[in-house]
Formats: sequence, C-alpha cells, structure tokens
Amino acid sequence: MSAPAPLFPQEQQFLDAFQQAVDAQRFERLILSQYKGELEQLEKITLRVISLQNEQVLSCLYRYKTQDVTKNYPLNQAAAQAAELLQRCRQANLFTADAELQLKKNRKKALLTVSPLKPDAKPSGQQGHDRAKRRYVDQDSPFLQLLGIADAKAQIIPSMARKWKQINKFVEICAGAVEQIQGAGQPLHVVDFGAGKGYLTFALYDYLAKQLQTPFVTGVELNPKMVEFCREAAQASGFAQLDFFQGDVRTYAPKQLDVMIALHACDVATDFAIHSGIRLNAQMIMCAPCCHKELRPQLRSPKVLAPMLQFGIHAGQQAEMLTDTIRALLLQAYGYDTKVFEFVALEHTSKNKMILATKRSGFSAPDPEVLAQIQALKEMYGIQKHSLELLLNDQWDQQNIGCKC
Repeated sequence: MSAPAPLFPQEQQFLDAFQQAVDAQRFERLILSQYKGELEQLEKITLRVISLQNEQVLSCLYRYKTQDVTKNYPLNQAAAQAAELLQRCRQANLFTADAELQLKKNRKKALLTVSPLKPDAKPSGQQGHDRAKRRYVDQDSPFLQLLGIADAKAQIIPSMARKWKQINKFVEICAGAVEQIQGAGQPLHVVDFGAGKGYLTFALYDYLAKQLQTPFVTGVELNPKMVEFCREAAQASGFAQLDFFQGDVRTYAPKQLDVMIALHACDVATDFAIHSGIRLNAQMIMCAPCCHKELRPQLRSPKVLAPMLQFGIHAGQQAEMLTDTIRALLLQAYGYDTKVFEFVALEHTSKNKMILATKRSGFSAPDPEVLAQIQALKEMYGIQKHSLELLLNDQWDQQNIGCKC
C-alpha cells in the first residue's frame, strides 16, 4: 500500500475538531461520502460513539448499495480510524454539540466550512444514538428484539433502520393526537386494521402503556401466521391487553372504539375502516391510504384539464388526490377536524400520505356545506360512486374489497 498523501491544513483542522469533540464528549456523528478507495459500491460511512458491553467504542457503519456493514473500534483508535477513512473520501460532515463542520476536497485543494449552532440550540449531552431528538419508543424495549428490529444488544439492525424511524414517527403523530382526545385516566380502546407483523401496533401499545393506564389494543390481520406470531410476541413481551384477531375490517366488529388505525389498507378497505371509525364514534381516525383504484376508471377529465390528464401518471395522481380529498371532506362533514399530510419522507416509503382526524364535540348532523363541496367535485370529474360515501349513506352493495399488492 502506498504512503498516504500529505494532509491539507483544512483536513488536519477537521481531524483536530473531531478528536476534541470525542475527548469532550461533544461528538454526535461523522459522515464520510464520495468514497474513492478500493471498496466497491461503498456509498458512505457513518461514525458514532456507542456503548457496547458497558464500554464506549467507535462504531463505523459502512453503507453499500446492497447491504450495511458495521465495524467497531476501541475509542482510543478513533482519530487514527477517522484519518485513514478521510484519506479515501472527498467529503466529510462532522456534527458536534457545538457546531457542524463540512470538508470538501479534491487533489488540489480543500474547503472547510464551520457552522456554529444557534445560541438557543440544545446540545444533546449524549453520545451516538442518544441525540437530543426525542425517541417515543425506547430502543431497549424487548418487543423490538422479538419483532426483529433490534439485536440482542438493543442495537437497531441496519436493515431495519428505516422501519425504526417510521415507527417513531408514527408514535409521535399518535401521541400528539391522543393528547387532544384522551379523557382523564381513561384507558383507550384501539384497533389497528391490517396490522401485518405488528411493528406499529406493538409500538403504540408500549407507548400508551407507559403514558396511561393499560390500553386495550387489537391488531386485525388476515394472515393467520402473522396473527399467531404477534400473539406469541405479545405474550413474551408481557403485553397483557394487546391482542390480535384474524380477519379484516368487515369481519371484526369491536364493541368500543376510541382510536381507529388503518395503515396501507388496500383500495376501498380504507373506506370500510374509516366508516367503522365514524359509525362507532371513534375519537381519532388515522389512515395511510393505499392502492387507489376505485375512482380511476370513473375519472372524466374536465375540458381545461384534459391536456394534463391525458398522461397516465397524471391521471393516476389526480385520481389518488381526489379519492383522499373526498375521504377527508366526508370526515369533516361528519364532525372531525381533519388533516392530510406526509407521514414520512419518500426515501422511507412511497406510501407516505396520512389522513388524521379527531372528533369535534357537539356533532349532530352532516355538514351540508361540505357535502355540497363533495358533490361539486364529483360532478366536475364525472364520479358516480365513492365507497365511503355509499357506506355512510347505507347504499353500499357487496363486492370484493381485497387487492393483491
């Protein structure tokens, strides 16, 4: 191996700042990118300080195009390891409790930019995984290991990092909404339609159990193997009032429903779930719609929009937006304050739209003004039927609501 090239002064300054941050326990993370070494398909390297068997180590996550590889080094080797890796990368971003430093370089020069944190920014005071950003789910919760999200050392498995972020975002949204609806000391009855492997169902139960009296949570799932897996994991976690039901939104009829959740329920299954929530006077309805198919064949382009909607992708996006707009307006008409927003960034999932509705007090009858808005939209686009509207009007005729996706 050839001798390393001499460092630019800016590189040495950057490495000195890294070492000082580590020594002062002000180090957050170091991200190295634009790798130009011998490791093929390596995209970036992330360095953190973590606790491993009660000892602090430098954890290096090597992110390749097809896999993640983690290597740990003694903390006294941090500076040498960072210097070696920096030789092979053209960009480095250092995050400390006091500042953010960015180093960009090529063969001829290097540019170092230092951005001090704002005076009101709060330092984390923690190492590695424990930054100031609040986590709504404890990383060492046993259910994370049972579901395959964390390993035996309570470290998030790299391939589950995106799911981990999604779980925390989901619980964060739920927590904010629950604060608006929860009665003093009253346990919540929660139903999660389409629970799957139970990632979000377990996380919400865990959060509610720690914040309130023990909630009653039921995950509804068609796949019998998933149901059995989740039941066993719930028992092993000691979650006494977390249960799973084999079926779907048409076959499960809860007696009480405070919070209704339906994430990625296929096509009009989302409409059935929302209808169940409204019918049972749920205080909170949370949906992430999926597979919008019902309105697309009905869509008739308004003359002024015909040039835009002649393209299939635009017609599909229009049908999706129209489907969820009518859902949101129907929730408003039936007494709910409703928001439609991005759940998590597109880099984590393409199905990232969420409809969140919380019940208003004093509802007596559907709002005629909102119903008129819905009718105007339907007439504009030639829509003859929308399943949620039919269900609310008791005009639904039975049909298969499932889809393969």
